[in-house]
Amino acid sequence: MVINPTYLAQRTRSSVNWQDAKGRVIRSYREWLRALTSSCLFKSPEIQSMYSLNMPVSAIRTKVRQEFERHRYVNQIPVVDVLLFQSHAEFQETMNYWKQLNHVMKWFRAEEDPKSKLPQNFISGFLEGRN
Repeated sequence: MVINPTYLAQRTRSSVNWQDAKGRVIRSYREWLRALTSSCLFKSPEIQSMYSLNMPVSAIRTKVRQEFERHRYVNQIPVVDVLLFQSHAEFQETMNYWKQLNHVMKWFRAEEDPKSKLPQNFISGFLEGRN
């Protein structure tokens, strides 16, 4: 397998106005969804098969949707641009298989184990025995 670091690379750019930002967000969301759906009848979804995830595609799709919905009410264009850059960097790292299984599974940690959430502050984490 040949490693091509420029696969899926994009130049960073700023949105001109809200319409441009909205189009870029929708394009980014569709990229994620295309990576989760199969491109042919007998091929399994790409992210699910690459990382051998033991969860249905609907759960992965729901998590992607939650991440996009989490930032739904951002009202500053520069912040949207940074979030888009982070989304694309995450997408590129995932699709180029630069992540390990535990990096992908950390997205689902809160759903699997509700107690695994980070403590509210340092003292409560210290008293729980977390490092």
